[in-house]
Amino acid sequence: MKKRHFETLAVRGGAEVDPETGALVPPLHLSTTFERDPDGGYRRDFSYSRSDNPNRRALERLIAELEGGEEAAAFASGSAAAGAVFRSLRPGDHALAPREMYHGIRSLLLQALIPWGLDLTFVEMTDLTEVRAALRPETRLIWAETPSNPRLGITDLAALADLAGEVGAVVACDNTWTPPPLQPAFELGAGLVVHATTKYLAGHSDLIGGVVVAPRGGTELFERIRFLQRNEGAVPAPFDCWLTMRGIRTLPYRIRAQQEGASAIAHFLAGHSRVERVNYPGLPDHLGHDVARRQMTGFGAMLSFEVAGGEEAALGVAARAELITRATSLGGIETLIEHRASIEGPESPTPDNLLRLSVGLEHPDDLIADLEQALA
Repeated sequence: MKKRHFETLAVRGGAEVDPETGALVPPLHLSTTFERDPDGGYRRDFSYSRSDNPNRRALERLIAELEGGEEAAAFASGSAAAGAVFRSLRPGDHALAPREMYHGIRSLLLQALIPWGLDLTFVEMTDLTEVRAALRPETRLIWAETPSNPRLGITDLAALADLAGEVGAVVACDNTWTPPPLQPAFELGAGLVVHATTKYLAGHSDLIGGVVVAPRGGTELFERIRFLQRNEGAVPAPFDCWLTMRGIRTLPYRIRAQQEGASAIAHFLAGHSRVERVNYPGLPDHLGHDVARRQMTGFGAMLSFEVAGGEEAALGVAARAELITRATSLGGIETLIEHRASIEGPESPTPDNLLRLSVGLEHPDDLIADLEQALA
């Protein structure tokens, strides 16, 4: 079969017309358990929903296809998915992680996985010289988050994969901010791709989920990730899988419009007298612009900006927003603004004048007007 375009895969992938009823929309399978055959087997391939479920399997097949991977393992949250990746290592294995990353995963690493036995080094992942210096013969995993949360640093994934290959390590790329087809991580050399499906894939701020995708040909780490998924049971409910698939059907068109809005807003903020800095890789003066242009098909719909006047001024801008909602999370159809340092706590490396913006599907002119009055 000829290769399909991404839009076609998003609409048609992962499920077929129901053979029993002819329904175009996949049925919801809520059953916890499934009937055994008279001989004790499971010819229909399902036994217990912790291990597998028709809705989860359809979602995993769809996401693997969209990312150009072999298979996927869906989890109850993005944090559960990330945790499974790190725990697929053995105690004493060495891993690298970026200094700037989603604070929830950083907290998980510091408070749970390092005490468990993970040997971890934090590095400036955009500095390949620092990455090379931190590699060891026992390095097994490099966790990449690009663009980074919340200042949108850009890591050269192809170069990072080359470095990982020198010691036999796997690059796991958190693609949450770059849903397919924005960043083809497997084509750039990544060995695993991770998403919080809560965000752009589901896209409607109405569920929690995560996924780990393996490349074609598989990887030993993914076999252990699958074991953890099925035996620990941190899996999404069938309805959450069904909702995520429904969200993915419109993903290509949502992300296209959201990117357009983010670009317009970034250029507006870059010219505003009360904004000290705009972090958006689509701006030509962004430090990672050239790398982002090379490895991404679009610059995404996330940005952050730093307000002149410090923390009080930044909080004031967020407080005066009328259309834009003050809330955690990202990737939904509504535009959200958040003061990240106060969310991340006193140990946060995030500047206290930084506001993070997740651009939704409202008209960009209305969003710009709201930011203009808030900044005034």
